[in-house]
Amino acid sequence: MSTQHIARQPRGSARGFSLIELMIVVAVVAILATLATSSYRNYVLRTNRTEARMALLSIQAAQERYFLQNNQYAQDMATVIRPANLGGLGVTNLTAAGATPSGNYTISFAAVAPNSYTIQAAATGPQTSDTAACLSFTVDDQGVRTPPDPSGCWK
Repeated sequence: MSTQHIARQPRGSARGFSLIELMIVVAVVAILATLATSSYRNYVLRTNRTEARMALLSIQAAQERYFLQNNQYAQDMATVIRPANLGGLGVTNLTAAGATPSGNYTISFAAVAPNSYTIQAAATGPQTSDTAACLSFTVDDQGVRTPPDPSGCWK
């Protein structure tokens, strides 16, 4: 008769993860989550800049059409928002107060004269935590954009 030897573990030993191993995994996951959240926030802020740029560029194009018909640029936001068939620019991606659809930027005239204009988009709400150089965008009748392109805000 052969005797089988079964290896037995001591009573205090158990299978699974130790508390230290579990804590290490939790720490690694927390570090990765922190990095991912930071990158995601920066991506959202950068993406929201598109809203301001598109609003300014659509107003700029509409201003040029308006100038061809009226021999002067529109002087106020009411004219910018008013439908084209009623003598306005017909820019539809702004609220009556000049805010972009999601409310991240407020569009206003920084300077205006019959033959020139400067339009500004100022960050509002959560967008104010964006990079300092990208909190305000402007474009004028000559096509000059601020901040300058090396800042990366217009990309």
